[in-house]
Amino acid sequence: MEEDVKKALDSIRPYLQADNGDVELVEVTEDGIVRVRLLGECENCPLSIMTLRAGIERSLMNMVPNIRRIEAVK
Repeated sequence: MEEDVKKALDSIRPYLQADNGDVELVEVTEDGIVRVRLLGECENCPLSIMTLRAGIERSLMNMVPNIRRIEAVK
């Protein structure tokens, strides 16, 4: 599942990079929780939770059905 998550992140990364941000995969747990680190402008953006939920989480869950939740870590 980790390889699928990496591919999915690669597909959405250009949208984040267009706003000088990025995302890094930290871990994929056995129970389907994906932990990511927001980088660049995404790290301190007041709308980062919207990016995480409406953008990253929705895209990943559509591309990798076994994902239960996305969490941001520092």
